Amino acid sequence: MSEEIQAGDIPELAPTFRFQWEEVQNCFVILYPEGMVKLSQSAGEIMKRCDGQQSAADIISDINSQFSDIDVEDDVFQFLKQAKENGWIRIKPE
Repeated sequence: MSEEIQAGDIPELAPTFRFQWEEVQNCFVILYPEGMVKLSQSAGEIMKRCDGQQSAADIISDINSQFSDIDVEDDVFQFLKQAKENGWIRIKPE
């Protein structure tokens, strides 16, 4: 069973993965030695903020200010949890 992501957690890309815009795919992707994961637009918006500087709460606040017509808190926490379970991100140690 995985741990929940907390508001103060600071997600960062795991060292074995690379996050980038892929022009040919017209989307953000996560690259790893065995392949590539194409991300939806919303997943890309979250992942580009997983820079090891911003907390989960900061990411939610930033996305909410950019897309003010919807509340993204639950979706962001759910995506971060899934990304951590997939090994794409890790929580930066304090």
